[in-house]
Amino acid sequence: MLDDKSTAGGSAQRTSPASPGPPAVSFQMTPRPPYDHALTASHITFNRERYGADVYREGHFLRVLDLNGRLALVDVAWNGDVDAPLLTVWAYGSGTGEADAPEIERTVGWLLGVEQDLAPFYRLALADDGLAPLVRRFRGLHVPQAASVFEALVMAILAQQVSSAVARILRSALVDAYGAPFEHGGATYRAFPAPAALAGASVEDLRALKLSARKAEYVLDIARGVASGALDLEALHDRPDAEIEEELCRIRGVGPWTAHWLLIRTFDRADGFPSGDLALQRHVTAVMQGKAAPGDGVRMTGDEALEASRRWSPHRSYATTYLFAAARRVSAGEL
Repeated sequence: MLDDKSTAGGSAQRTSPASPGPPAVSFQMTPRPPYDHALTASHITFNRERYGADVYREGHFLRVLDLNGRLALVDVAWNGDVDAPLLTVWAYGSGTGEADAPEIERTVGWLLGVEQDLAPFYRLALADDGLAPLVRRFRGLHVPQAASVFEALVMAILAQQVSSAVARILRSALVDAYGAPFEHGGATYRAFPAPAALAGASVEDLRALKLSARKAEYVLDIARGVASGALDLEALHDRPDAEIEEELCRIRGVGPWTAHWLLIRTFDRADGFPSGDLALQRHVTAVMQGKAAPGDGVRMTGDEALEASRRWSPHRSYATTYLFAAARRVSAGEL
């Protein structure tokens, strides 16, 4: 791990990595301000130390990357402050070298949303009585992105029609069972399972991880399609939003809810809005009522939430992210 000496104002001074041996690659990145690494990285892990293949511990975001079949562990720390942010990135791995730095930088930047311009959303949100308190509370929160469409799709399917607690159990179990391990500093980290690793599993194998039979079938269909080349999910990056939604909904097990979450969390589109999400409906209702959090169990329907959200277009992905950031803090008793 690295030495993390944070000040009360959120800025931090970093020293060299305190880990076995020097990193294979190290460099710095400058996110587009305002950028709050603590808010953004902890959003990836749902305010926990570990979620799926992602770890956020003591100010450090850690993730195993697949560099064309070679695994590398990246450790990302934050220097500076929200308005003058600087990220330091260390990468470890056998066979990893300076030639990998551009790909590591691209992937880390994508995962942490460092290039996103929050200014247009903030101009809209600060003029909105419901969103203004949220953007002040979570200023600098960027929208994290999944490493691949495959990962985002599998993670979304595991979360369908279950509580957030159950979704976390399913996601962690899948990563632990099928994610390639990376040993570093006495700890084991795991990459998100490769399509080929999941393609070789059976429904019974995934049922043993507590997936329903239907979810197991969906995950295996997708993994086998991607592994065989029959399903090219990454090609969707070049499509308009409506075409992405249409193509995703052709996949067994995928509906508008899942498609819109992927617009937000893996295609980096600005105007996704999963109106069928019950938690989102409750929080949109609360915002429209001028409340900090839902309190009486009343919620809009999906159609009502969609209509209400039009005031935030074309920045609904950001509004959704900030609403869920608040929802998680409410669940933790912090708001």
